[in-house]
Amino acid sequence: MIMINFTQVSYFTFRAYFDIGLFKYLFFTVIMCFYAVIICANLLLIVVICVNRSLHEPMYLFLCSLFVNELYGSTTMLPFLLVQILSDIHTVSASLCFLQIYCVFTYGTIEIINLSIMSYDRYLAICYPLQYNTRMTSKKVAMLIALTWLFPFIEVAVKISLSSSLQLCGNIINKVYCDNYSIVKLACSVATMNNIYGLTYTCLAIFGPLILILYTYMRILKVCYSGSKQTRQKAVSTCTPHLASLINFFFGSFFEIVQSRFDMSSVPMMLRIILSLYFLTCQPIFNPLMFGLQMSKIRNLCKSLVFGQM
Repeated sequence: MIMINFTQVSYFTFRAYFDIGLFKYLFFTVIMCFYAVIICANLLLIVVICVNRSLHEPMYLFLCSLFVNELYGSTTMLPFLLVQILSDIHTVSASLCFLQIYCVFTYGTIEIINLSIMSYDRYLAICYPLQYNTRMTSKKVAMLIALTWLFPFIEVAVKISLSSSLQLCGNIINKVYCDNYSIVKLACSVATMNNIYGLTYTCLAIFGPLILILYTYMRILKVCYSGSKQTRQKAVSTCTPHLASLINFFFGSFFEIVQSRFDMSSVPMMLRIILSLYFLTCQPIFNPLMFGLQMSKIRNLCKSLVFGQM
C-alpha cells in the first residue's frame, strides 16, 4: 500500500451518506428547524441569565457557560450536515475536516467539565449551605469557567497536531462527519504517540470529571438521607435536571465511542448515523428545555421576557 502524507491529501470522502432521492429535502428541512430551535432556546436562556441580576449566581453562571457550549457544539455540526445532505459529492477539505474534529472534541470536553463543575457547585450548596458563599466566590466562579474553556482548547490542539502529522494510506471516512479515530485508522503504521496521548486525554478529560461527579453525588445522597425534608427538596429541585443532562450526555457519548471502536457493520446504516449524531444534536436541545422547564426561577423569567408578563 502506498503511503500518503497528510500534506498531500487535499480532501476526505464520507462513505456513510447514501442516496435518499427527494427525501433529502425533507431531512434538510427537519434539521434546519431543529437547528433554529436550538439557537433560539439557548440564546433565550443566555439572555435571561445575563440581563437579570437575580440570576448572577454561581449555579446560573455555570448554566450560561453550558448553554454557550450548546450553541458552539450544534454550530460545529448542523450547518455542515445541511450542506452535505444537499450535496451530491460528499467530500470535505482536509483542513476543514481537522477543524471539525477540533470543534467536536472541544465541545465534548467542555460539556463534561462544565457538568462536573456544576455537580461540585451543587455539592457545596447542599452539603455546606452556610459556607457556600465563602467557598464559591465570584473569583472562583470566573476561574472555574475559564478553566472549563481553556483546558479543552489547549489539550485538543495537541491531539489534533499529532493526528495531522500522521502518514495516511487513504482518505475514506466511514461516517457522516470527521472524527479523530477515523483519521488515526487511516494511518499506515501504528500511531503509538497518538495512542499514548489519547489514553492521557481520556484520563484527564473523562475519568477526572467522572470521578468528581460520582464523589459529589455520593456526598449529596448521604446528606439527603440524613438531612431534613427541606434539604431533600432542594437537592431534588436543583439536581434532577443536572442528573438528566449527565445521563443524556453519557448515553450519547457511549454509543459514539462504541461505534468508533468496534465493528458495527451488522447495525443498519441509518441507525448508526442517528446514534453517532445523538450527543451532538440532542444534548444542545435537551439542556435548555430541561433546565428551562425544571428550574422555576428561569422558567418564570423566560415567561416574562417572551410574553411581557411581570
